[in-house]
Parts: sequence; C-alpha cells; structure tokens
Amino acid sequence: MEGTSVQMLLAVVSVLSCTTDQARLTVSPGSSQFFKDKFVSLSCEEDDSSAGWTLRRNTTTETRTQCGPDWGKAAGSSCKISHIDPLDSGVYWCESREGATSQSINITVSGGAVILQSPVLPVMEGENITLICRTQTSSDLPADFYKHGSLIIDRPTGHVTILHVSKADEGVYRCNIRGHGESPPSWISVTGTPTTAAPPPDSAPLQQVFTVVRYLVVFCPYVISTVLMVSVSTQTHRKSPVCLHGDDPAHPC
Repeated sequence: MEGTSVQMLLAVVSVLSCTTDQARLTVSPGSSQFFKDKFVSLSCEEDDSSAGWTLRRNTTTETRTQCGPDWGKAAGSSCKISHIDPLDSGVYWCESREGATSQSINITVSGGAVILQSPVLPVMEGENITLICRTQTSSDLPADFYKHGSLIIDRPTGHVTILHVSKADEGVYRCNIRGHGESPPSWISVTGTPTTAAPPPDSAPLQQVFTVVRYLVVFCPYVISTVLMVSVSTQTHRKSPVCLHGDDPAHPC
C-alpha cells in the first residue's frame, strides 16, 4: 500500500514536471533550396531558454548530429553554415535537453545551375505563396513550373504566385529554365486554418484559472514533497506502534 502511494505521488510529480514549451525552427534566407557555398542561418526561436534547444539533422551520411563541431557553427540556440554543401542536404530540427523536438524541415543544396525558391515552413491555408525559379545570377528568366511532374504554368518573369492556397496545392514542385537546367524537387506543405472561438463574455473567470494554475505550478513541488514525507511517516508509525504498558503481561504490546 505504501509503495502504491509513493508511486502515485511520483507520477503526479512527473506530470507537473512535463513542459509544453516548444521551439520554432526558422531559416534565413527563408527557402528550402540553396546553391552550394551560400550562407545559411538556422535558429530555434524558443519559449523557454532554460530548455537548452540545439540544432540537429539527418543527412545521407549522418544521423542526429548536433550543430558544431562537425558541421556549422553553434551560437546559443542558433547554427550558422558559412559555405553550405550538397552533403548538407537533409532534415533539420530543434531538440531540447529533455528530448522535446520542434517541427522538422527539409533543406536541399544544389550543385547545379537552377534552384526553386519555395517556402521551407508549412503554409497556412488562405495565404499567398510565391515560387521563384532562379540561377546563380538571375531570378527573372523565363521558367516552366511543374507539380508532381506535370507542367502547371510557364512564366516569362521566372516566378509565379499561388493565391489563397489550399490543401489541393500541397505537393512536390520543381522548375526548369530553358538552356540552364532543372531545379531539384521541393515539397510544399499546407496546414489547415486555425479555428477561432468566440471570446468569453467575462475574462475574470479565465484570469482566475490562470492564477490558480500559476500558483499550482509554483507551490505544487513543495506541497507534494510535504505530502510525500507525511505519507511515509504515517506508514512508518502504523507499522511500529508505541508500547504504552511496558512489560505488563496483562497488556501485551
């Protein structure tokens, strides 16, 4: 019985110790494709700096490697790659000391002559996105744009804007500039619009809830410690009763 009580208390401590703070991975320049030898900066925009967020990646030659010293230069929760290489192509994400992770992104580094600049992060439904087909020196050459291998449009300006994107616009895109070559493929992800609820008529009850939660988070560790000590002490006293009658045979302990 005592062991069960202690396990329950420890389970409560574990739940209260869990954090929902997340990091958001950002990339600058904001593109999913880059030319070889370009500068790229990745950052974990964190809600809780004490979580110790770091950059990790999976590539064709590495698994879960951390920024610096093998690749990139770490600066707090950011990572800078001075001369990005095709071997740097892969999946990147932020990870905390406790193992929590951010959303992951795919980065492609091309050694070729053409890339497709497209959003590296998921796009919200209803937003507009612009795809740019470019070479090392120009972003306004005539280009053909493809989705899932099929031509969707050709543009003399080298870029196309998709208005009010929906889930139907999600997919694999690439582009081609005649006489220069074709870009690697890029996956464009579209997420649903967040649902909005009507505001409560009175914010006071909600504020009271936040206040209670805040005090619980601050004081619960102390309360749990006290309860744990009292529980163990009570169980000890129950197992070792005090003898009030000494060695009287008529009143054995």
